[in-house]
Amino acid sequence: MTYSAFETLIVERRGPVGWLINNRPRQLNAMSSLMRDEFATAWTELDADPEVKVIVHTGEGRAFQTGVDMTELATDGLGMERYRASVEAMDLHFTAWHQKVRKPVIAAVNGLCAGGGFHFVADADIVIAASDAQFFDPHTSAGQVVAFEVIALLRKMPFEPVMRMALVGRHERMPAARAYELGMVSEVVDPPEKLRERAGELAETIARNSPTAMRATKRALWGALENGLTEACRAGADELVSVWGHPDQQEGPRAFVERRDPAWVPLAAEDAPSHASAGGTEGKGRA
Repeated sequence: MTYSAFETLIVERRGPVGWLINNRPRQLNAMSSLMRDEFATAWTELDADPEVKVIVHTGEGRAFQTGVDMTELATDGLGMERYRASVEAMDLHFTAWHQKVRKPVIAAVNGLCAGGGFHFVADADIVIAASDAQFFDPHTSAGQVVAFEVIALLRKMPFEPVMRMALVGRHERMPAARAYELGMVSEVVDPPEKLRERAGELAETIARNSPTAMRATKRALWGALENGLTEACRAGADELVSVWGHPDQQEGPRAFVERRDPAWVPLAAEDAPSHASAGGTEGKGRA
């Protein structure tokens, strides 16, 4: 599959792993309006590529992602007003969650992750970080409200450290080790230079599993964050039985007995969700 030409992102496939790399290193990968639009396309194309089983999201240079481009906000004459309609309508398209990506997504946090960068941490399925990664939320220090991204983080980690980060702003940074203690990340990679190697290894391990089973599992577990316990379990039951009779369910036990790697059925193109391009009306999301 040939990907679009991107100005602010690097999108490529290595074996079964799709890579989405933030590529504005001189701006610490701050998100310009162009980058925001390119994210929508990149997630959709990686999800549609039948050769991609798992997606890794990381950044070039000293930062993973540092939120909205403050220079653009201050100089383009539009500021945050350019996003008012999409935010008020909850019609957003720049994370994997917004774009209803079916495949597992690993966020590999290198260096700084600040402000809007938490969108991608909150919306990834798995988050790992380099040992020198630092997390902070400067919204209130720049006269902005903290909302979507940290509201999402409250589904994954305790309330008090999230609130502290929101209120202290740019004046305090959380190290990777503390983020691990709080459950924001599931693994800290040391030395930091091994982050991409480790992310690739983890992605390739996950890619060995049934794409169909992982898709249903992802829907069930993300759905549980949206629903109450009983409703979540009922929805989970629907996902559980949805793969009964699927070839992968017979192939898994057969491969185990025969002591070989299973031959999974690829996700069918017709099973793909309807993705919207940037600025569209579908794929409404949290942030």
